[in-house]
Amino acid sequence: MATIKQIAEKAGVSRGTVDRVLNNRSGVNEETARKVLEIAKLLNYKPNKAGKALAAQKNKFLIGIIVFSRKNPYFDDVIKGFEEKAEELTFYGLEIMIKRVPYNHEAQIDAINACVESGVNGIIITPYNDESVISLLNKLIAGGIPVITVNSDAEKVNSLAYVGSDYYKSGRASAALMDMMSTGSMNVGIILGDSNILCHSQRYLGFTSRLNGINRFNIITVNENFDDDLKSFEIVSSMLREHPEINALYFTAAGVYGGCKAIKELDRSDILVITHDDVSTTVDMMKEGLITATICQQPRWQGAKSLELMYNYLNDPEILKFKKYFYAELNIKISETL
Repeated sequence: MATIKQIAEKAGVSRGTVDRVLNNRSGVNEETARKVLEIAKLLNYKPNKAGKALAAQKNKFLIGIIVFSRKNPYFDDVIKGFEEKAEELTFYGLEIMIKRVPYNHEAQIDAINACVESGVNGIIITPYNDESVISLLNKLIAGGIPVITVNSDAEKVNSLAYVGSDYYKSGRASAALMDMMSTGSMNVGIILGDSNILCHSQRYLGFTSRLNGINRFNIITVNENFDDDLKSFEIVSSMLREHPEINALYFTAAGVYGGCKAIKELDRSDILVITHDDVSTTVDMMKEGLITATICQQPRWQGAKSLELMYNYLNDPEILKFKKYFYAELNIKISETL
């Protein structure tokens, strides 16, 4: 059986280079990679999976994962992605610890410090976009603890990578849908999750930039629900009572179920509603005809991909040398596609 050493000798490269090529890692130019693959094929190289597993088991890694609270059921699916990938990598010596925290910087800082005290080798986090959180993360990064941001980014964090949606693009897609699905004068209410969550504010910016200059669209009011269904119910109820002219709503994040309950209670099923994600309650509201369309962003993939990247980086720091942003596909769903 051919070995990596034999391939390296024939290709005139190091064994590390051969390993990168055979494992589809970055850091090798195309010509060298092609040469290595041709020689491996010529020698009928077959990877020794058991040997790779034993080698990987020498490195025991603990990864800290910090996402937002159970008030946002979207993160249930992100966590499923983490858990599925962690189960796959358990044999290779990977362990994870997951913390779900409220929407405030103090809770995130406490969770980050708890991860550090537990001796994590890396942190994957949906960060609260606050200077105190950013400063702490950058301090840890400078001290040798790598950080990957998932689902939402934070400004000025020196992370290894970001895995999630292109939220500005997602906001623009939401506005384009609203434009295509409506006629006449549209009076829009916007429900933000939390303006300190970068993905929420980026969706808002993308949405408003796409509608800017279209005279038939008027933004009537903007409120935050902090991804809380009860708060969302109160906000939407107040919006529609104070502004009965509103005939379209855009939810940038969670709290959709509470908002739809308000629409239903006030008998305003005529309102065009655009949301994000397809958690079970959103699907129920779509089936009832209260949500016009929702844009999804592969939550399980986000969890699995970010954990895979962190594990691979800890084994080979060269792997994230050339690429930092990993974007989820945007999928549009209407009731007929459920």
